[in-house]
This record gives sequence, C-alpha cells and structure tokens, in this order.
Amino acid sequence: MSSVAIISMHTSPLEQPGMGDSGGMNVYVRELSASLAQAGVDVRVYVRRWANNLPDRVSVEPGFEVVHISAGSPDLAKEDLLGCIDAFTEGIAADLAQRPVDVLHANYWLSAVAAHRLKHELNLPLVATFHTLARVKAEAGDHESLERAQAEAQVIGCCDAICASNPVEAEQLIQFYGALPERIELVAPGVDHAFFSPGDRLGAQAALGIDDRPTLLFVGRIQPLKGLKIAVAALAQLQNTDARLIVVGGPSGADGDAELASVYELLDSLGVAERVEWIDPQPHHALSTFYRAADVVIVPSRSESFGLVALEAAACAIPVVAAAVGGLRTLVRNDSTGFLIDSRDPADFAQRIDELLAHPARAAAMGQAAAVESDRYAWPTTAGRLRRLYSDLRARQLVECR
Repeated sequence: MSSVAIISMHTSPLEQPGMGDSGGMNVYVRELSASLAQAGVDVRVYVRRWANNLPDRVSVEPGFEVVHISAGSPDLAKEDLLGCIDAFTEGIAADLAQRPVDVLHANYWLSAVAAHRLKHELNLPLVATFHTLARVKAEAGDHESLERAQAEAQVIGCCDAICASNPVEAEQLIQFYGALPERIELVAPGVDHAFFSPGDRLGAQAALGIDDRPTLLFVGRIQPLKGLKIAVAALAQLQNTDARLIVVGGPSGADGDAELASVYELLDSLGVAERVEWIDPQPHHALSTFYRAADVVIVPSRSESFGLVALEAAACAIPVVAAAVGGLRTLVRNDSTGFLIDSRDPADFAQRIDELLAHPARAAAMGQAAAVESDRYAWPTTAGRLRRLYSDLRARQLVECR
C-alpha cells in the first residue's frame, strides 16, 4: 500500500462548497481522497485549522483522514495566508516525522509552496495540482500578486509531476511557466455518477418547490472571476421573457461582497430582479436536483482550469452555455453538448440560450449527448491514474530545482 500527504492549506474537504473560499477544489480533494482510499492508498489530507473547535484529526472513511494544522488565526482570509506558510509547513513536518508517507500532493499555490519545502526537507517526490494559475488569470483580467506567479514558477521548476486536467491547462503550464512537457501528467477530475445523472425535470422542479417556467441555472461562488453579471445581463436580453435565473452560491473572496452588491445594482438597472431566485450554497450532492430542474446551465467564467459545474450539468443531461475559456473548451463540445461563447458579450450568450429554449427537442438531444460524454470522467479512473503515478515516482530519482 502506498501513502500520500494531500496538502490543501486554504480549503478543507470538510467545508461546505460555495461558501467563503470553498468551491470546486473542495470537491476535488474530497472525492479524489475518497477514491484513492478505496483504491488502497493511505490518504492524509493536511489543511490549516479554520475554526478553533476542530479536532486535530478526522477519520472521514477507512484510509482517508483529515489533519488540522494550527497556523495563524483561524479566521484569516486566503489573501492573508502567505505569512502562515512556515508554521503550516512545520506542523505537517512534525506529523510526517511520526507517520511518514511516500509522496506529497499539493493543491493550489499556497500548498505547493509548503510542499516544495517539505520535498527538500524530507526527500519526497512532489506532485502539484494548481487548479488556477496567476499568469493565466492575469490574461483574463484577474490580476494576482507577482509573488504568487513567481512562487508558482519556482515550484513548477521543481515538481516531480504536475497534474493538468486537460490539454489546454497543460499548454498553459508550458506557455506561461516553461514547464517541461515530460513532467506534465494529464489527470482529469471526475464526477460522481451515482448523484449526477439524468432525471425527470418536472420531478426535480417539484422537489425544489418551483414552477415549470424556463429555467437558467448558475452554480458557483459570487466573485468577478465567475461572471455572474454576464448571466444576469444575458437574462435581460432574452427574447423569452418568461425565463428565470436561479443562482446557487454565495459571495467569495475579498471582492465577493462588492461583486454581489454590483450584481444587485445591475438587476435593478435592467429591471430583471424579480426574475432571479437566490439559493444559499448547497451540500454538493444536492446540486443534482438543481441541475435536473434547469433547461440550461450557464458558465460565463473569465477563466476555468477545468469547469466542474459544466461536467456535473452534462452528467445530468443538461446543455451548457459556457465561455470558451480554459478547460471548458474541452468539456463542452460546441453545437453538440452545448455552446461555447468566444466573447464576453451577454447578447451572444442570450442568443444561444434562446435557441435552446425555443427548441426543446434539440436541447434534450444535446443534453443526452453531454451525458454520454460525461461517462469519460469518473473519480475511480482519476484515482487509478494517480495511484500509478505515485508508485512510479517512488522508483524515480527526484527532480532538482532549476
């Protein structure tokens, strides 16, 4: 049996996705860890203690444990965690001294900085999944600190393996960071088909207590990156004026509250406030009912390394209208499983949404095609790929920093 320390400094698999900084990465860490444990890998997930009353260790299921490391005040925002990395790293090192592992797997750049130090202190292979990249976000207008971009570049130069969820992300790692192609491993996330699968739309709407009006769905944290204002503006430009937009999620990050206030202002100015319904963040498995209740899922993000919402919608046989960015370009097959929009013009999103609402048979066919495509993505497949990678790395000489 191999063992892995999965390092997830700023967000825990035990937290509710859609709140604070919890989102797709929470789902990724939780589902991957569970699948790795079921595949026979001993998994220990290290997270920063985010509340004072948390136990030191939580056994999630056999072979999958979460370890809380004290590093700074529990209520620190993600943007303030850089100064806590040393304490976080030292806490992990102390635990690993008692219970060693075979490989380190970091998630996000803060965790990667900690894992990079641990690699050299403990002589362990380092795998990194970045989820987002500073230089890629900057291209889309979401600027991150120079310190983050430099840290990512340094870690990428020393990783024994870098996980990319699709060829688009792999190319970004090469283009923006000079990553060596031979160190990049294509490891796509999965979807839990036991929860996310086709179902009856009217039954889902009845379960949610909503009527059968045409329904657009936005699922995600409310922050500029996710593009909720594009969805709102598209709603206002629809020819189908009966359509409503359901938003599932809450404000996130330093700009979350300001973005939410800006969305409310936009709703008032466009006169569509009464056509938007707000739903608090939901337990992950409960999202399947919202997907099934929708006619169209809209994903207007500025950038996405993968696009888990688009995959979950596809698994529920719902067509997606998405921005043609990042991993969404590989998840959505344009004019087959949904539509990809090359612009940030809400009118372009509205046009495609109107097409789907006006032609339900075509929309249903696209949804069914999306469900078939989603079968290629499953967490046991992801875990199996990583289990082999971990095993291979144990037999290789460690990469040296460059």
